[in-house]
Amino acid sequence: MTLSVLFMGVIVGFLVGLTGVGGASLLTPILILIGIHPSIAVGTDLLYNSITKLFGTIQHWRQKTIDFKLVKMLAMGSIPGVIIAVIFLKFFNSFYNNQEDIIKHALGYVLILVAFATMFKVFFGHKIKENRWQLKSLEEKKGLTITIGAVLGFVVGLTSIGSGSLYAIAMLYFFRMVPAQLVGTDIAHAFFLATTAGILHASMGNVNYTLVINLLLGSIPGVLIGSMLATKAPTNVLRTIIASLVLISGLKLIG
Repeated sequence: MTLSVLFMGVIVGFLVGLTGVGGASLLTPILILIGIHPSIAVGTDLLYNSITKLFGTIQHWRQKTIDFKLVKMLAMGSIPGVIIAVIFLKFFNSFYNNQEDIIKHALGYVLILVAFATMFKVFFGHKIKENRWQLKSLEEKKGLTITIGAVLGFVVGLTSIGSGSLYAIAMLYFFRMVPAQLVGTDIAHAFFLATTAGILHASMGNVNYTLVINLLLGSIPGVLIGSMLATKAPTNVLRTIIASLVLISGLKLIG
């Protein structure tokens, strides 16, 4: 199991480094499909995600490519959102004993959403023009920003998916940011969100720490290799292929 998990970590890390597609949308469904309980898959992925996002946050902080004001506003919604999601899971498990089914179905629908969001970013991301929301100041968009944070935070707490991909799409459409700042802000916020969600899931016993360590041992060299090859790879083609695989995984989970 250890060797197969290490190899899985290498592959996921390599694809993330090569294409930038979120690791959670690749890793969580794979863990479930190989037999890991959905709640353990979600909690383990969140803790794993938190550690990987920490290194990205440090790098972007050094490069001064993080809008901390936007991170704070998103977190004002996303942290309560993720807390509500975990309480929701605990409540349903206590009364209805169907936590695993809820996670699987929610995960399936979110994966389908992420697949379409990834394809949208590939084909139409560069065509997005300034709209009335982008032209407003951040203070004027405070309510919208907190709402986006809360809704997507709930989704992340439930499924571990979207801490990067869905927030990136929202920031691309609603905020005027240069690409490097968008990526840095997205990663920094995802770190705080995944850490909060990971701690909450760990408190419920939903984390396999051995699995986290093995995945990290594989993904760190994988993401480094993928990042080095990123400039030579047909990124948009690969993102489309991965989005198609994510879509198939989502359909399989709700089927």
